[in-house]
Amino acid sequence: MKSKKLFHNLYSNTSIQQWILISMLLLIVIGVLFYFNDVRKSLEEREEKYATLYAEAIRFYIEKSPESDCDYGFVQEVLDANETIPSILVTDGTPSQGLHIPELDDSTKVLTSKEREAILYKKIAEMSSEHEPIQFKVGNTTGYVYYSNSNVVRTLRYFPMILVITFLIFGSLAFVAYASSRRAEQNRVWVGLAKETAHQLGTPISGLTGWIEVLKLNPSFDASLGDEMLKDINRLEVITNRFSNIGSVPTLKSEDVVELVFNTTEYLKKRISTKISWTFENTLIKSNPKNINKNLIEWVIENLCKNAVDAMEGIGSLHIKISDFANNKIAIDIIDTGKGMSPRVKRKIFNPGFTTKNRGWGLGLTLAKRIIEVYHNGQISVLESVPNKGTTFRIIL
Repeated sequence: MKSKKLFHNLYSNTSIQQWILISMLLLIVIGVLFYFNDVRKSLEEREEKYATLYAEAIRFYIEKSPESDCDYGFVQEVLDANETIPSILVTDGTPSQGLHIPELDDSTKVLTSKEREAILYKKIAEMSSEHEPIQFKVGNTTGYVYYSNSNVVRTLRYFPMILVITFLIFGSLAFVAYASSRRAEQNRVWVGLAKETAHQLGTPISGLTGWIEVLKLNPSFDASLGDEMLKDINRLEVITNRFSNIGSVPTLKSEDVVELVFNTTEYLKKRISTKISWTFENTLIKSNPKNINKNLIEWVIENLCKNAVDAMEGIGSLHIKISDFANNKIAIDIIDTGKGMSPRVKRKIFNPGFTTKNRGWGLGLTLAKRIIEVYHNGQISVLESVPNKGTTFRIIL
């Protein structure tokens, strides 16, 4: 599968830019994560120092007698500096003081001594799993200060995750906007090519019609040849109308799909390799007309049949089957015995500019998908494809 030059220039370069942008965003995210991780670690170390100072200040208070002439005011400032770090003082194996414990600071609850003690022991278990307690000794007495990180540090643990999720959300929105813009650009390319083709075909078709009428005035001219030529010119006019309908909302009318598909395949039989064996199968239980645009559906059927013939290199069998589908829908299967497709090709077959042929723009299946899914609210897909055995395309209307 290869991409044609026009679409390669338009879109493969943007794909490279897209990967560069994604790489830059990833680098930014990684940088932000490292930065906030360093900030969190610095704050944790700072809080550990606060807790150590708090333990030393407690030890100092216990060690010195009230008659000591030391500066207790400075020690008190050290104790008061702890405004956010939850901590519990344990002496002789008994918790005696708890700071910044939300369950104890809740003024709406009046706690008994047993309830207070139970809360302190519970918090000690939690704090010991988070940090090693800070030990201090005063004579024969061993004390411990249990502590946990403040709410600020706890928040910083989750902030990078929140930031990454935010980046992902905004990145996804940006990608959706970019993809929508890209699809809109692709649509403009298709529509422009289609409209220009229709415009260019109009003048020579009118001229050919006039020349055939002139030839018919010549008695020696075989009128039957003129009629056949007019059929082909009428066909060109139909093709011109198809191109004109691309890019505008087509008119849908109730049509007999079976008859339309049958007539289209009959027309193609006479103009395609005689080494192709055509079979047509209609298994509908009853007539099931659909609101469709006849010219556009004919175009899709022609396109799929011609692609099938190309895949078989002009030799093989082509089976067209129409059957009932769920919810009053019908399925049209076009089954060939061609070279099939690999899974990689199947994923790209409807992308603009991709083709297995050495000619064409690679727009046929892209336009077919647009006609079926956008204009007719149906589905088109590769139902099955086995390399060197064949492919089945399915249309659901």
